[in-house]
Amino acid sequence: MAKRIMVQGTGSGVGKSVIVAALCRIFTQDGFSVAPFKSQNMALNSYVTRDGLEIGRAQAFQAFAARKEPSVEMNPILLKPTTDTGAQVIVRGKPIGNMTAREYHDYKPNALNLIRECFAKLDRENDIVVIEGAGSPAEVNLRANDIVNMSIAKLLNAPVILVGDIDRGGVFAWLIGTLELLEPDERELVKGILINKFRGDLEILRPGLEFLEHRLNKPVIGVIPYFNDIKIQEEDSLSVEKRRAADARGERIRIEVVYLPHISNFTDFDALEAETDVSLRYVGRGDAIEEPDVIIIPGSKSTISDLMYLKQSGYATQIRRYAMNGGCIVLGICGGYQMLCDTIIDPEGVESSEGETAGLGLLPAKTIFEHHKLTNQVRAIVNLDFYRGEIEGYEIHMGRTYFTNDGGDGGIRSAFTVIERSGKETRDEGGGAVCGNVIGTYIHGLFDNDGFRQAFLNYIRARKGLTTLKSKSEGNEPTIDWDTEYNKLAGLVRSNIDMEKVYEILS
Repeated sequence: MAKRIMVQGTGSGVGKSVIVAALCRIFTQDGFSVAPFKSQNMALNSYVTRDGLEIGRAQAFQAFAARKEPSVEMNPILLKPTTDTGAQVIVRGKPIGNMTAREYHDYKPNALNLIRECFAKLDRENDIVVIEGAGSPAEVNLRANDIVNMSIAKLLNAPVILVGDIDRGGVFAWLIGTLELLEPDERELVKGILINKFRGDLEILRPGLEFLEHRLNKPVIGVIPYFNDIKIQEEDSLSVEKRRAADARGERIRIEVVYLPHISNFTDFDALEAETDVSLRYVGRGDAIEEPDVIIIPGSKSTISDLMYLKQSGYATQIRRYAMNGGCIVLGICGGYQMLCDTIIDPEGVESSEGETAGLGLLPAKTIFEHHKLTNQVRAIVNLDFYRGEIEGYEIHMGRTYFTNDGGDGGIRSAFTVIERSGKETRDEGGGAVCGNVIGTYIHGLFDNDGFRQAFLNYIRARKGLTTLKSKSEGNEPTIDWDTEYNKLAGLVRSNIDMEKVYEILS
């Protein structure tokens, strides 16, 4: 039986996912076989496993930190919000339908056997399992049907480290209040307190730590400094600063990503942001698109709803204007690709009761929604003027896109031919399209392919009359070295946490 430890937080966004990833790498460095586990995750940023199953990207990030291949057992239930009160429910990597909050609340008790089975597999195959909670364990209205916080800690007999975010302010009240709202047996499971995102002089904080230990009768096992020099893959949403402010390192290539209300898989752009001469900005409501070289419409969990947002906010008009003047590349990925079409047809009411919706009209094509969801890791051949080669990525979408003006001068043509899905050979021209300066694709992870990313940016440089780059020494860095980032994260946490106490808690 594997040892297990659980990381819970005083609320969402306090850093649970990052702490779990750090512990996964630390335990792995110390010679243990480690796996992450989160029974239920709510996120629009997901990952497709090798066998074509969908899990939360945070658990994939944590798996890679543990030097493990992500598997569906690491995240048995994934919720992808579709509205303010509903979500697509994904169980064992496959969608079982959309549920309202009340419907899912009633469904949750049925999921405990599934959660137990998935954890049992990780338990058999590893020395340590690091478990992540969700939100706060002190949500008293959710306690009866909890399947992600204290009920899981009790079910799996897992000691808990409680994390509080000091950067938000009020961390002492947050920690004390959380423990006060727990039941006595739940409070007993909390074996240590961890302060996260600290800025300042630790000596000034020390009296507060002593107060916490005295008041809670729990040890403070560490204070993790705030950092912005370690790259992590964000899970749920982008910070306001990140999506509204341009990267100040350089403004030679201007890329603007439209921040959709239901944006998904925004990690598609991490590698672009790492380029030293790229200014990448997320354009939110109220921001104007400002003379970009590239406009990207990203993936969306609710394509039609986000298409309506583009029209109502005026972004549709701006995107069409930039596309038609020829000076800007417009790229749509997944849901963004569907929005570029003339028409989106939804005969079975997958997303809308409208039946047919006019798209942006930048690609002579139509998209037809289907209930079946494609989730695959893929290999594809790119057939674009600036790049003809092979890429790897993944697809997560419902529906197919069909060209209505095939070939000829100025006509639409296939730009991405999928040659492998989830390890099986295929030949599918439906991976994406190009028409003039407008490109669409269903393939996520395009820019993680160094050759494609460098060719794409050199194409933009050439259009702007800039010198093209050929090597790292000339400033064109390779994709992010995630292994180095995991090690940096592990080093930061290890040097600011009492690992002897952590191992004591594990025992």
